[in-house]
Amino acid sequence: MSNDEFSVCQFFTDDGGYEYVRRYVDLSEAMRAFIKYTTNVVARVGIVVERVIVTDGGDCVVMEWKRGEGYTFPPEIVGREIFPDWEKRLES
Repeated sequence: MSNDEFSVCQFFTDDGGYEYVRRYVDLSEAMRAFIKYTTNVVARVGIVVERVIVTDGGDCVVMEWKRGEGYTFPPEIVGREIFPDWEKRLES
């Protein structure tokens, strides 16, 4: 995996399992998946999803969301909301 490829993984509350929902995608696709999996009903209610992360090509966590805490990494997004139209917001 190169440094410009990203993966998105969600961790489950029930059995401690996890699932990669995207692998080896560009940053834009990783962000869309990260937002989708942190803003959907399942994540908001906290029934199934415990944590969602984005990792880079070196397998380092570059973004993290935790149930009950929200966005926890990087520090720039802690306590903030990320919206599905983030790309359009950046253009304006």
